[in-house]
Amino acid sequence: MAVESYPSIAQCALVAAAFKILLFPAYKSTDFEVHRNWLAITNSLPLWDWYYEHTSEWTLDYPPFFAYFEWTMSKVAALVDPAMLHVRNLNYDSWETVCFQRSSVIVTELFLVFALQKFVDLCTTPTAKRAATAAAISVLLSPGLLIIDHIHFQYNGFLYGILVYSLVLAKKKSGLLSSGLVFAALLCLKHIYAYLAPAYIVFLLRSYCLSHKSVFRIQWLNCIKLGGGIGAILAAAFGPFALKNQIPQILSRLFPFARGLCHAYWAPNVWALYSFADRILIHVAPRLGWHVRTEALNSVTRGLVGDTSFAVLPDVSPRACFALTIIFQVLPLMQLFVQPTWDNFVGAVTLCGYASFLFGWHVHEKAILLVIIPFSLLALKNRRYLSAFRPLAVAGHVSLFPLLFTPAEFPIKTVYTIFWLMLFLLTFDSLAPASARARFFLFDRFSTLYIAVSIPLIVYCSLVHQLVFGARYEFLPLMFTSSYSAIGVVGSWVGFLVVYFTSG
Repeated sequence: MAVESYPSIAQCALVAAAFKILLFPAYKSTDFEVHRNWLAITNSLPLWDWYYEHTSEWTLDYPPFFAYFEWTMSKVAALVDPAMLHVRNLNYDSWETVCFQRSSVIVTELFLVFALQKFVDLCTTPTAKRAATAAAISVLLSPGLLIIDHIHFQYNGFLYGILVYSLVLAKKKSGLLSSGLVFAALLCLKHIYAYLAPAYIVFLLRSYCLSHKSVFRIQWLNCIKLGGGIGAILAAAFGPFALKNQIPQILSRLFPFARGLCHAYWAPNVWALYSFADRILIHVAPRLGWHVRTEALNSVTRGLVGDTSFAVLPDVSPRACFALTIIFQVLPLMQLFVQPTWDNFVGAVTLCGYASFLFGWHVHEKAILLVIIPFSLLALKNRRYLSAFRPLAVAGHVSLFPLLFTPAEFPIKTVYTIFWLMLFLLTFDSLAPASARARFFLFDRFSTLYIAVSIPLIVYCSLVHQLVFGARYEFLPLMFTSSYSAIGVVGSWVGFLVVYFTSG
């Protein structure tokens, strides 16, 4: 089949944009007001007041480059509806404001289109180009980006475009310096990408700063260029605020540590399974004579931010989360240091994303895209990679469903996600080449069974539960969704760890 038989990335982007325009009136979360407020802050106030303004509870808590990004957009917003730029105009959402903010997400997402096209262009054979095109289109049309950006409301498409571009630049030796600098700029846009930084540090150290002939030979000129470039980027981002001694204030906004283990919506990670196990043990413990802390009985079931404590199992500390995250990041980084190939680099980025998502403190469910998007670039390397990717694709996207709880959005999120899964998993299955190594029979069966369970689970959590129980046990659907999704993400992680360390 010729490459030309596939739609181009540009064609898919155009059709997707038309569909996203139809979603302008759809549900929008508090994040819509968050970004409207940031437009107002950066447009109306002096630079020095940006990180102190607190008229709204949605204070500016992204790094300075994103604040500059909001300031730039605010200049266009002033031409559309100046009222949206008044700091005290809280929850302002005129139709002009809605159209502007929704449109800004679509327009800035063009950088993702650009990065994905660069990814495809680097392929040299028709077979590789077909696989890269399918992977690129799957990312562009991702249900995750649709749900989070174009309905719930954020700018992840733009930011992940920068991440993908950074990864693509690293594919050629001549692009290593640019890759590191682009990633540094990304960190100054949104600090969540720091979870992936260890993979960049090890890869650039081994491939750019040390000689490929010997790790004991330092390439000093490269070190100076990389260090100087990163220093210049940090100075551009934080320098103006450092002159006013505002760095501590910015850091207090970027890292609000006084939050609970689990976010209000359970991210599908190890702690979701831990919380689910605690709920089960509440009923088993009295029969076994175990102590049950009555003051913690309602903590997890309420799902409140900063309110996670356990009735039977030991509480989890931020230090334990940090230690587990570091341990499971170091393992793939050792492999990357020994074999600093591009595939191992993207694999290490993916596994760093996995570790931070599965074991991190107060992880948001939206952070699953830190895993899905880089993994998508490797999913078609062979069928062993695809076997590990399948449960992640299902679990990661199903776990986002609780973000859209309004009836009008139910058919959109379910039909679109199911269609995406069917289309791309079948396409990937036809494109992924066989591996020289044996596949995991049991893991393949787990993947198939896991996907089969997703449909009845969605039906129960979205429809049946409310019909049967009404307003009672309202936390059960969320618990089931998070726990089911967590099993898929953990299973995918274990499968990919095996593939990563045995691919050679």
